[in-house]
Amino acid sequence: MKIDIICPLYNAEKYIENLHNSLLNQNISINCIKYILTECNDNTETILIKNKIDYKKITKNEFSHSLVREKAAFESKADIIVFITQDVEIKNNNWLEKLVNPIIKDKIAATYSRQISKYKNIEKYIREFNYPDESFVKTKKDISKLGLKTFFSSDASAAINRGIFVKLNGYDGKNLPISEDMYFSYKLITNGYAVKYCSDSIVYHSHNFTLKEIYERYKLTGKFFKENNYLDKYGTNSSGLSLAKYVLKRIIQDRKFNLLFRFPFDMTARFIGMKVGKK
Repeated sequence: MKIDIICPLYNAEKYIENLHNSLLNQNISINCIKYILTECNDNTETILIKNKIDYKKITKNEFSHSLVREKAAFESKADIIVFITQDVEIKNNNWLEKLVNPIIKDKIAATYSRQISKYKNIEKYIREFNYPDESFVKTKKDISKLGLKTFFSSDASAAINRGIFVKLNGYDGKNLPISEDMYFSYKLITNGYAVKYCSDSIVYHSHNFTLKEIYERYKLTGKFFKENNYLDKYGTNSSGLSLAKYVLKRIIQDRKFNLLFRFPFDMTARFIGMKVGKK
């Protein structure tokens, strides 16, 4: 089956060479790597040209987390589309094989990778909560048990059967500022398809956000849930509380007492951001 990689780029000069080489070193063939470069103020374009890497350039006004991906997916002729972000570090050369095999062999509609943070911060424990050691498959029958987490996915590293993506009309032409991955995962699962979390397809994906950056991200997330309020019935508040409890438990277990001072401010920034975004 043909596989296309779709990767938006913006100010990606410190990522692009290593990322591209990691893709070329995968142990299964890639039909096409589609880079979409939003006009930026660093040397990303110079590096792309120097290394003879194909890309498409768009203006800042043309960028949308959902619409850029949707357009590239609709234009693709591949059987499987793989969404990645510029800041993931691919751990090994079987990352892609492990990610797409469930789609090829088991007729799973979509998959997503395990993400590990390199930083010893609160995000490390959030990654643990969202990306555990064991792989699992989620279907409609898991909604009563998992609630909102049934629809959790991440297109920082995810694969989708392109035929199904097109059949379900992708993101429905909506300009989603965040959580486009959850939006489509919800569509997949409620339409009877299965999504697999692949713990053996591993990427490093690390952030060290300021409290203001966390607040702004969760403000966007709150806006997403306001505009898609049908998701509220699956337990948005209980999901956030479960996350906070897990993070606090792991901080204490690891005796990272410096993070105890950060914890209440970090969680408050998330909570207030979500509330403000929902207004």
